[in-house]
Order: sequence, then C-alpha cells, then structure tokens
Amino acid sequence: MSVANTAVSAQVNADEPAGPCGDDDCGIRDLLARLGDRWTMLVLVELSHGVRRFRELERAIPGISQRMLTVTTKRLCRDGLVERTAYATIPPQVDYRLTPMGQSMAGIMTALADWSRDNMAAIGAARARWDATAPPV
Repeated sequence: MSVANTAVSAQVNADEPAGPCGDDDCGIRDLLARLGDRWTMLVLVELSHGVRRFRELERAIPGISQRMLTVTTKRLCRDGLVERTAYATIPPQVDYRLTPMGQSMAGIMTALADWSRDNMAAIGAARARWDATAPPV
C-alpha cells in the first residue's frame, strides 16, 4: 500500500471524529503553526500600527534577533500577510506593511489580545487554585 493511496486510509479513519473544520482541511493547523511561533504575533501586532522599517520592527520587539526577524517577515510575506518594499538606496531601505489579508487578521489579533488582557487575572487565579490542589506531576 502506497502513501498516495488514500482509499484505504479514508476507510480506516472513517470512525475517527471530524476535526475542527469537519471533514475538510480548512488550514487551521497550518495557520496555528504560523501564529503559534514565538515572534509572528508580535510582528503582526507591530505592523497593525502602520508601515515599519526593518530596524523599527527590531527595536519595537524586545528580544528578537535580526535573523529571527528576517525569517519571520519572510514567512509572513510568503503567506501573503505582509508586504515587503525594498528601495534602491544606500544603505538599502526596506518597509513592511500588512496586506489587506493581514489587516483583516489584525482585528482578530486585537480581539485575542483584549480577551487575554481582560482575563489575565482570572487565568492566574485558576492556575493558583489548580497548583494548590493538583497532584504533582
């Protein structure tokens, strides 16, 4: 049986519950992998405030290295969330901005950040209750 043959696989997996998107692949795992890395959300949040040059992004995101900022912005450009504009100057200047798709995600990120801020104390209290009563791992 080859990896490409999905007929048998589909029959074997038919008893498994459908994922968060039902039977189709809505791309949620890929999206969560991208957004769940250490730097993506911070870059997107910073770009939601407007166009930024590379060094502006680097200064605005404490702890990010030049290499990780480069990797993260390239991935975001590849995904169509960020647009990169390079200017033929000496030294070269590069601007980053959210694309329309990236801007549509900014509202979701803002809502998530607001929820996190609003519930931070409750989450901390829940963790303290759990830690006080849960058996050690």
